[in-house]
Amino acid sequence: MDLPPKLDDFIKHSIDGALGLRIPESSLQLKIQSLQTSNQILQSQCLTLQSRLKEKEDAIDLARAQASKNALSLKKSVEETQTLDAEFWNLRQKRRKLAGECVRRTDEGEALKKLRNEAEERTKVARIRVKELEDKLKQSSEELQFYKRRCEMFPVDSSGEGASLQQSLLNRLLASLVTETEVVNTARAFLEENSEVQVCRGFLKMWDSLKPETQHVLSMTAQLRSLQKDKQPLTINLQRAEAEARELFEENNVLDEENKRLLKLCDSNTEHASSGDHSNDTTNKSKKRKTYPEMSCQHVKKMEFDDLGSS
Repeated sequence: MDLPPKLDDFIKHSIDGALGLRIPESSLQLKIQSLQTSNQILQSQCLTLQSRLKEKEDAIDLARAQASKNALSLKKSVEETQTLDAEFWNLRQKRRKLAGECVRRTDEGEALKKLRNEAEERTKVARIRVKELEDKLKQSSEELQFYKRRCEMFPVDSSGEGASLQQSLLNRLLASLVTETEVVNTARAFLEENSEVQVCRGFLKMWDSLKPETQHVLSMTAQLRSLQKDKQPLTINLQRAEAEARELFEENNVLDEENKRLLKLCDSNTEHASSGDHSNDTTNKSKKRKTYPEMSCQHVKKMEFDDLGSS
C-alpha cells in the first residue's frame, strides 16, 4: 500500500530526528509553520473561551443580584403579610367591640323607648284627669252661674228655709263632683302639705267642724293643684325622652355606617393577605391604608322620671 508523499516524508523525517540525523531545513520550516498555525488556532480558541467564561461570570453575577433582589422582595412580602395579619386581627377586635357597643346602644334605645311610652301614657292619663276636672269645674261654674241668675231673678228668701235650700243644693252639687273617699284623702293631705300657709293651717285646725261643702271645695282645690304640678314635669320628661331617642337613633346610624366600613376594610385586608402569600409583587402595591379610630361613644344619660302620685 502506497502512502501519500507528505505522510511518507513526515514519517521519514521523524525517524531521522529520532536517530539524530540531520533534518532538512524545508521540513523544519514546514513544521514551524504548522506549529504557528496551530498556536494561532489555539490562541483564537483560548480568546473565545475567555470571552464565553466572562459572559458566564456576568450571567452568574446577574443571577446572584437577581436572587438577592428576590430575597429582599420576599422578605418585604413576608413582613407586609405579617403587618396585614396584625391589622386584620386589630380590625376584628374593633369590629367585635363595635358590635357589642351596637348591642348595648340598641338595648338602651329600647329602654328609652319604653320610658318614653310610659311617659306618654302617664301624660295621657294626666291630660285626661285635667280634662275631667276642667269639665267638672266648668260644669260647677255653669251651675253656680245658673243658681246665681236664679237668685237674682227671684227675691231673696232671708228665712232659714231659703238658706237651707241653697245649702242643700250646693252640697248635692259638690257631692256629685267629688266622692267622700277623695274628700278625706285629698283635702286633709292638701292642708297638711301646705300647713305653712295661714289659711290652710286655719282650715286644718277646724277640720272636724268644717262643713261638707267646704271639704268638697278643698278636695277639688287639692286635685287641681296636684294636676297642675304633674302636668309640667310630665311634659318636660316627654320632650327630654323624645330628644334623647332622636340622639340615640342618630348615633346608632353612625355606628351602623362605621361597622359597614370596617367590614369592607376587613374583607379588603383579608384578600390582600391571602394574595400576598403567593406573589412577590407586594412592594408595588399602595402603602396607604385608611385606619378608622374608635368612635368615642357618648354615654347615654338615664331618664329619671318623678313618681307622681295618683291623687
